[in-house]
Amino acid sequence: MKQALIIIDMQEIFFTGEENALYRREPLVANVNELIAGARRQQVPVVFIQHTSYTPGEDLYVDTPDWQICSRLSRMPEDTVIRKTRWDSFYRTELLEWLQQHGIEQLIFAGAQTEFCLDTTLRAAYSLGYQHNIVAAESHSTLDSRTLTAEQIILHHENVWDGRFADLKSMDTIFIS
Repeated sequence: MKQALIIIDMQEIFFTGEENALYRREPLVANVNELIAGARRQQVPVVFIQHTSYTPGEDLYVDTPDWQICSRLSRMPEDTVIRKTRWDSFYRTELLEWLQQHGIEQLIFAGAQTEFCLDTTLRAAYSLGYQHNIVAAESHSTLDSRTLTAEQIILHHENVWDGRFADLKSMDTIFIS
């Protein structure tokens, strides 16, 4: 089954200050880089999804420092970058067309935020026919909400996804050489 690694919204806003600091952000970067390395070893394409606002003054306004993809990720010039303006990475983007053109049958997901862009994109992918997806455990994150901790949000969503919208897999089982 031909795969693609989809990394959602791993942008500087989550890594430069404390206000938007993702839960366990340092291990998150290491884990996503480990996934990227595994994908490269297996010749699996890496796709970065970049949330983008075109309204000056908004978070993630295009070309601002916070909007940039996290500089600590192992991004290469040949990696695909797809900009999105909504939580769903398929909504008015070229993602579906890119996947179809490359014959991709299975998506491996990582990134932020668990309950927003990752969840919305994962469910949309399933509805679009990508029904054998993988979520990399400990490779996605979020922030605390007013009612739940980030850890609770992550555990809840992993429970909902696993065996339904995707298979939750540990880091060491995704890209086996």
